[in-house]
Amino acid sequence: MNTPVVDFHGHLAVPAADALVAGTPGLAAELAAEQRAHSSASLAANRAQLQCLAGKLTSVVERLADLDAMGVDAQVVGPMPMHHYWADPGLAAHLARRVNEAVAAHCGAAPERLYGLGTVPLQHPDLAVALLDRAITELGLYGISVSTSVEGRELADPAHDDVWRRAEELGAVVFVHPWGCSLGERLATRYLGNTVGQPVETTVALSHLIFTGVLDRFPRLKLVAAHGGGYLPTYIGRSDHAWRVREDARGCAEPPSTYLRRMWFDALVYTPRALRHLVEEVGADRVVLGTDHPFDMGVDDPLVRLDAAGLAPADRAAIAGGNALDLLLKGRTR
Repeated sequence: MNTPVVDFHGHLAVPAADALVAGTPGLAAELAAEQRAHSSASLAANRAQLQCLAGKLTSVVERLADLDAMGVDAQVVGPMPMHHYWADPGLAAHLARRVNEAVAAHCGAAPERLYGLGTVPLQHPDLAVALLDRAITELGLYGISVSTSVEGRELADPAHDDVWRRAEELGAVVFVHPWGCSLGERLATRYLGNTVGQPVETTVALSHLIFTGVLDRFPRLKLVAAHGGGYLPTYIGRSDHAWRVREDARGCAEPPSTYLRRMWFDALVYTPRALRHLVEEVGADRVVLGTDHPFDMGVDDPLVRLDAAGLAPADRAAIAGGNALDLLLKGRTR
């Protein structure tokens, strides 16, 4: 039988979780930062898009119809990447439980086609470990989605080591997806905060994880990067050069490019040339399809774009779904 086509990058809105943070000072501060980082035109376009996509972000029926139209057999569904890392322990626990239960229920309506990722409050690592356990062992989720930083703290901070250790033990996926950009107002014009800023955030987060030795400590961590890993695979030679000539850059055991083949990347890089380059840098066994469904910065023709890259049949099949199924199912404990 042919391997199913799997999209590793779909989103779910959880209105019940949004209601938990409504009216809080933390959300107000988050929205103020978002307003500073976007032009008024971009903010208006974002609001209109969210209203238009409300059904696609919540309805299983609409999601499956979209997958059918794209020729996609299955999708990895994670929450909208607003993790609210400012929340105190009580609120954070309520949020994570509400989100994870909603993802589990959504995917449970079509378990043969939908694989769920949850969230955990990385700002409270002990709580995050407990909620990760519950997400995988009780709710049947396949991993978690995380942002690229945690209220200014890097993912690579040792505070998160227990979370990565438990994810490694469980065989859980950790999907790195940015929300916003720390460059803020500098990229507020013409939607640069997303177009340029989000790939920058991913590049910085992955570079920290590599250069500080996190992937040496957790070599079996199933780390998956959205948007093709940002700019990192494109210019990884500079990282290798720094590692060779600068002692102060040598916080990892091997050249940084080595670690590109210890993580996975979605294929959302838009052009056949860019996809061929990604495969050349990280290996065909390290790339999965990604659509960013249902947003406008995503694509609705992932197989057309994959075929346009002209890859060898075995590589094409691996990226279309084989790699994703291996990631989700191999080494998984429940």
